[in-house]
Amino acid sequence: MGNADKAAAMFKEGFSCSQAVLATYCEQFGLDKKRAYQISCGFGGGMHLDQICGAVTGALMVIGLKYGRTRADDRQAKMKTAGMVVEFAKKFKARHGSIGCTELIGCDISTIKGYEEAKKKDLFKQICPKYVVSAAEILDEML
Repeated sequence: MGNADKAAAMFKEGFSCSQAVLATYCEQFGLDKKRAYQISCGFGGGMHLDQICGAVTGALMVIGLKYGRTRADDRQAKMKTAGMVVEFAKKFKARHGSIGCTELIGCDISTIKGYEEAKKKDLFKQICPKYVVSAAEILDEML
């Protein structure tokens, strides 16, 4: 099973988009799955604040695990990470037109009305899985 399939399966199991993406890759970079689920839990659904798609934020965490600096003076790692973040965002936008949760699903799920609309239209099952898969596919290209 490839990474995109693993991420999609975790999402289908009930984990958020951010959790599914980070947990797919975390152990490759020394982070146990339980901690990955905990760290990324608040980032699903645009951080519940009408922000960046959780599949994207999960992917950015993966990039940080691989390239992120561990010393304050490691400018090279900081710049590498920043460049990879920008590249990921460009690739995701090229596929989907945005990295924003609201733009991607068509509802502002930070509001009760928007969340209820998304649930009624079954958007989390109908639309969101493709963003989880896409994030994993782009990561596989980049890592």
